Amino acid sequence: MINRLVVAAAAGLALAAPAFAQTSMPFALDWQFEGPAAPYFMAIENGHFEAEGLSVEITAGQGSLDAIPKVATGAYPVGFADMASLIKFLDQNPEAPVTAVMMFYDKPAFSVVGRKSLGIEEPKDLEGRVLGAPPPDGAWAQFPVFAAENGIDMTQVTVEPVGFPTREPMLAEGQVAAVTGFSFTSFLNTLRLGVPEEDITVLLMADHGLDLYGNAIIANTDFARENPEKVTGFLRAIARGLQDTINDPEAGVAAMVSRNPAMDQALELRRLELALRDNIVTDWVRENGLGGIDEARFASSLEQLAMTYEFRNEPDPARYFDGSYLPDDGSLMIE
Repeated sequence: MINRLVVAAAAGLALAAPAFAQTSMPFALDWQFEGPAAPYFMAIENGHFEAEGLSVEITAGQGSLDAIPKVATGAYPVGFADMASLIKFLDQNPEAPVTAVMMFYDKPAFSVVGRKSLGIEEPKDLEGRVLGAPPPDGAWAQFPVFAAENGIDMTQVTVEPVGFPTREPMLAEGQVAAVTGFSFTSFLNTLRLGVPEEDITVLLMADHGLDLYGNAIIANTDFARENPEKVTGFLRAIARGLQDTINDPEAGVAAMVSRNPAMDQALELRRLELALRDNIVTDWVRENGLGGIDEARFASSLEQLAMTYEFRNEPDPARYFDGSYLPDDGSLMIE
């Protein structure tokens, strides 16, 4: 009798096991584990992915282009990538099974960071001064649009090609009056080099005419078609992780410490707070919710992108962003 009960119990456990099975959804970041990545780790720490039946492992990246081929090849079902880079990739690889499914940086971090003591407070102040710009820099790639939108006479700007490691040191030493870069990165690097905060000007390009979007959650379209509920669950978990991070930014940074023990927590907390304020939780997001796009702005952004990039194919907004996987249960509304 006892043996029959043991067998029956074992059989019951075997039948119940699939209900607890978690779907593996590895997530490829564009960069290292820094402050702005906190919402993803909060979604792990607070059980939001688990509640959606997902097992998520987050992998650091090497730059804005890094996650796109990883997701396009199916090595990762989801990733995080710069929208402009994704658009160019799809223009050059139109059959690649990858698209954006959630806008995360409503405003890109592309910026010009300068010093008030060197005369930089407004975009036109760049005229007659030296601008340091790393040739591969994403912000520098968008600078012609920024210049055109703000009536900057480029013949009056001396552009000094600089390396990434020397960019902010040259600004701190006064060798250049301003640099192109990511807002929170160049600002914090300059601050750490001893330049007083009140002497630093951050000109976010999105606040000065640039309509481009920033980074987005991207998905392999083959995986998404086969697992739509998993993609929607993944996006819902990220939205909840973001809300948790907004509620407690320090906990968000702390959630990453075990993955990056060398992290300067105070620095990454400041980086996170800047990204939340300037790039993620914008006025548009507070009004409309996380993840979607404004179609008119997106169309304008493609026109602006064409100012610095020659499309091989006719731009198709529907090919670059698919909002059909976004949850519709109110979880995208940010408080």
